[in-house]
Amino acid sequence: MSQGLPAAGSVPQRNVAAPGNQSQPQSPEDDDRKVRRREKNRVAAQRSRKKQTQKADKLHEGSLHPQQGPGLATPRTRHMLRKDQSLLASLGAKLCKEGLCPGR
Repeated sequence: MSQGLPAAGSVPQRNVAAPGNQSQPQSPEDDDRKVRRREKNRVAAQRSRKKQTQKADKLHEGSLHPQQGPGLATPRTRHMLRKDQSLLASLGAKLCKEGLCPGR
């Protein structure tokens, strides 16, 4: 058997420290910088979540009332809404003729 080689089936060990796991003590400036960075990141995350919520609310509102708001309804959408309203009116009239008026 040679002397510099590991035994068959064993895994050679490496002495490499992970970038975040430094054994050196951190200075107060490093700690302050870390705290400021985390605070800044927390504020940015809050701002991002608020913006995302506002965007979702705006999209949801547009889906509930597509005929309202500038540019939300396309010509095809407006046509389909008019058609739906016309069909509902026709159905309501038919039901009233049969004595099943939806208003009563």
